[in-house]
Amino acid sequence: MHSPRLTILAVALGALFAHAARADDFVIQRVLVEGARASQLGIVDAASAGSIGAKELAQQIAYTPGALLEATPGLVVSQHSGEGKANQFYLRGFNLDHGTDLATWVDGMPVNQRSHAHGQGWTDLNFLIPEITTRLDYTKGPSSARNGDFASAGSASITYANRLVQDVATVGAGENGFVRSALAASRALYGGSLLYAVELLHSDGPFTHGDDYRKANGVLRYSRGYANNGWSVTAMAYRGRWNSTDQIPERAVDDGRIGRFDAVDPSDGGAARRASLSGIWRRTTADSASKVSAYLIRNELELFSNFSYFLNDPVNGDQFAQPDKRVTSGVDALHTWHAHRSETMTSDVTVGMQAQNDNIFNGLYATRARQWLSTTRQDHIVEGSAAAWIENATRWNERWRTVVGVRADSYRFDVNSSLAANTGRTTASLASPSLAVVYAPLSSTEFYFNAGDGFHSNDARGTVAKFDPKTLDAVGSAPGLVRSRGLELGMRTEAIPRNQTALSLYRLDFDSELGYVGDEGGTEAGPPSRRYGIEFSNYYKPLKWLSIDLDAAFAHARSRGHTPEGDHIEGAVEGVGQFALTVDQLGPWSGGLRLRYFGPRPLTADNSVRSRGSLTLNGRVGYRIDKTMRVELEGFNLANRRASAIDYYYESRLRGEAAAHQDVHFHPIEPRSLRIALVKNW
Repeated sequence: MHSPRLTILAVALGALFAHAARADDFVIQRVLVEGARASQLGIVDAASAGSIGAKELAQQIAYTPGALLEATPGLVVSQHSGEGKANQFYLRGFNLDHGTDLATWVDGMPVNQRSHAHGQGWTDLNFLIPEITTRLDYTKGPSSARNGDFASAGSASITYANRLVQDVATVGAGENGFVRSALAASRALYGGSLLYAVELLHSDGPFTHGDDYRKANGVLRYSRGYANNGWSVTAMAYRGRWNSTDQIPERAVDDGRIGRFDAVDPSDGGAARRASLSGIWRRTTADSASKVSAYLIRNELELFSNFSYFLNDPVNGDQFAQPDKRVTSGVDALHTWHAHRSETMTSDVTVGMQAQNDNIFNGLYATRARQWLSTTRQDHIVEGSAAAWIENATRWNERWRTVVGVRADSYRFDVNSSLAANTGRTTASLASPSLAVVYAPLSSTEFYFNAGDGFHSNDARGTVAKFDPKTLDAVGSAPGLVRSRGLELGMRTEAIPRNQTALSLYRLDFDSELGYVGDEGGTEAGPPSRRYGIEFSNYYKPLKWLSIDLDAAFAHARSRGHTPEGDHIEGAVEGVGQFALTVDQLGPWSGGLRLRYFGPRPLTADNSVRSRGSLTLNGRVGYRIDKTMRVELEGFNLANRRASAIDYYYESRLRGEAAAHQDVHFHPIEPRSLRIALVKNW
């Protein structure tokens, strides 16, 4: 039987050379005129919002597809388990877990999965294919009526191409069993364009018990027309399977019982499947613009985890399973018309509507080596939501413009639980106003004021819960929607030639940090919270072939009100930063270095236990062999730093320990590793 690595290499090499141009082919030469990063002046309505193009995304040195989001200033993407699991995200003083309060969209489809078995807002981006990713738009804070659930800390929207300037085939290999191949191409067909992309990947990671992550991924799209007048229909499919080396206790590493890359329970792991069908229609005239998108998504997850080892069950261990199967359907529509046009003033009005329904089957089970032992709970959840919003954007004169909006959301939670007392229905609704004021005293500089309300939904099971499914103790239900309130002052300037600078000061309040704890099968309530901080981003292109990026952010996160345990928020990141040098078109050479700082976090409410910060350096060197082929070498953790990708502090017990121990549990960052890829364009 052929190994997955050999199969991937064979497919990749065939795709790479099958499309090589013949000597007598007629080839149109493309000329690309390049300048500095696209200006955001006059386009975005906040200093913390922006857009990142395909070229900049291609220059990201990303260990996983989800790490592409680190192109967003101030955002850190991490991991505490096997590669196939959803990433962990940090932004604006939040440990966003697997996506709560970071609304993520890919090609008009929501990625966040609500009322998920493992965590509210579960965001798995492993189906992302970088070769066809053309743009990343990001926002921070609840500053726009367009953004709804999960967008309080920020949002990220990824756009795929309708057609490619050049087709591309990639074959790559690296240390730790890494093999990847990808093919992306587009063809004219029946007056439109057919785009297809496929990807195969295998990776073990540096762990003693290898991840054996196997991924197959594909996209098929047909489109007609253009970006502002046209339509597209897209089908996507993804499947992944992996082993997990979850976080491990420091005490066991310190005394030599296990190594840094060992697993306590080697049977942890999972499998994920995703399939979707979506469509987007756009129409633009001289006086109006319309867009309608619709989607149907099927997600399946099998997840086996063991974070406390033998704490609760000294015989079988504490492994648990969290299967989740769902079908998500929805529609998103908006229409803009010009309400006023004159020589000095313009005013546009946009109305929007969003609807989403999730039909979910999930559960929580005790397992041993992925074999069922007992059922903690099983649930069938139907969660529906509808939203309407209106926004007015007015440019009063050359210096002043405003955006005023309001959004109304309504949710319905319907839970049918294996524990009859936790079966029920409930509803929740709220209105969220927003305001942006922009002042441009110079053509090269803008100042911003943003204020708005946002929210995140809580897990449907928590909204109707009456008893803890493990202990059967009485519990209080959680509100369906939790409000946030944000304020931001910002500045953006391009006064210095070839330089772009953005600075923002913000504050974000939550009424309550309530959420469903998927690992325990119950709800957990927290006090209100407040975060404030400062963010700085600077891009400088001193030479045609050199660009320099510097991003830095600091956040102060505290619980509000009296809390005997302390007012620090566990896992809230305090400081992050990135410094990057990018070289492009220096003859046949290109490359970059990216230094990332991931600051310390409090691990307990009284701040008595803290994680250590980390500093990692990644790099890339590319060499163009000819006009159609290049080779790229990527290096990760080049300084070979011993640091944590994530840290937690909680109680656990290992096999043979007489008593439980409070301890720091960590997941190590990967040691220095290299990957090489051969890329063919035509």
